[in-house]
Amino acid sequence: MLIKVCVIPLLYLDFEIRRDYIIANLCENRNKPQLKCNGKCYLAKRLAEVEKQQQKQAEQDYVSKLLFQPMDLKTFEIEFQMLRFLKANLITYQYSPDLHPSSLPSGVFHPPSLI
Repeated sequence: MLIKVCVIPLLYLDFEIRRDYIIANLCENRNKPQLKCNGKCYLAKRLAEVEKQQQKQAEQDYVSKLLFQPMDLKTFEIEFQMLRFLKANLITYQYSPDLHPSSLPSGVFHPPSLI
């Protein structure tokens, strides 16, 4: 964790110490002095790499913590209360369908005929 905190300031320190070398050899815009990049493109690229690496490391740390998290293996008791239904509260319905095979129209319910 301490290393993560120190990486970005060390990049800035390295950039300041080696600024002349970076401008002369590592800068992407070294042939275009009118842009006045002065090696900032190199620094931005390095910071993006470090940020990407830290993000990847954070994802791996999260997954490892998630997978290897200590689990509490105690048994849990769940109590259910029995609900009592009173017979007086029940409503009964009587339903008798009026559909008997003889009451259905025979012209509709038959297999299709082959032509």
